[in-house]
Amino acid sequence: MFEANSLAVIFVSLMGFSILLYAILDGYDLGVGILLPLTQKDDSDTMIASIGPFWDANETWLVLAIGLLLIAFPAAHSHIFKELYLPTAILLISLVLRGVAFDFRAKAAFSHKATWNKVFKVGSLLAAMSQGYMLGMYVMGFEDTLAAYIFSLLSAFGVAAAYAYIGACWLIMKTEGALQVQAVNWAKKTGVLCFIGVVAVSAVNPLINPDVYAKWFAWPTTLYILPLPIMCFALFVYSQMQLKLLPAHNDIGCWRPFVAAVVIFALCFFGLAFSFFPYIVPGKLTIWQSAAAPESLSFILWGAIIVVPVIISYTVFSYRVFWGKVQELRYH
Repeated sequence: MFEANSLAVIFVSLMGFSILLYAILDGYDLGVGILLPLTQKDDSDTMIASIGPFWDANETWLVLAIGLLLIAFPAAHSHIFKELYLPTAILLISLVLRGVAFDFRAKAAFSHKATWNKVFKVGSLLAAMSQGYMLGMYVMGFEDTLAAYIFSLLSAFGVAAAYAYIGACWLIMKTEGALQVQAVNWAKKTGVLCFIGVVAVSAVNPLINPDVYAKWFAWPTTLYILPLPIMCFALFVYSQMQLKLLPAHNDIGCWRPFVAAVVIFALCFFGLAFSFFPYIVPGKLTIWQSAAAPESLSFILWGAIIVVPVIISYTVFSYRVFWGKVQELRYH
């Protein structure tokens, strides 16, 4: 049905789509976990309730992305996870901790609930930082140098701040009263940190990767791609301006910071994708070099055509059912 080169592009696009949705959807619920207050019982229950119907399903996109990488690009999968074995293990352990803490905080004795809140918070922070570390190592081309490790650690904190930012924007949209006011303050602070992180990655990436520099600053490509960082900067400014107006009468505009954060995440992702395409392992493997046999990809594509729309439909349906302000936390 498709030639080999086209199949590779289709599958890397599906994988990128899955990673982007994971970063947005699981990003905000990881952010809520990072921001979870340990001394405010009612607020912590409300925050958990705001992500309760969604957080587990959000991780489906991570499973899909890794599955597509393994099946469609086995050589890249082997290389990437060989380089990122330890942070991947930390990520999996932290996600398990989050799952256990989410259920046990409801079933534990009252005196132990605070402990499980701490576990949920730590699990969320470790998950975000491990993803940021992996992103940093990917951008640095998996170099085994002190500079690469330092940059990856800074990237870990940057991604944690970005998740906290989108998580705070989610809480502004989903909560009311004092918690919403607190979420506005969180969003203002983490928004600045997120902006600094985006600027840092945007500056370092072309400096350490000559190919990336050539792609971004080759004429006339620059003319078409430069609006992307300009739009990103404008959205950060717009978000901060909107945050100054919140909370507003009748909750007008409470959704705007979250939408701005989603678009910022999308623009940053497209910027990274443009920087490295067609490499799936920076400077080492292209999508065509690492793609599986065309016969295998053609067969798998039929499964993707069925599975991906089903996941999208379920996601849309769940958000439609549980839309609106958060209600009292219940476990079933």
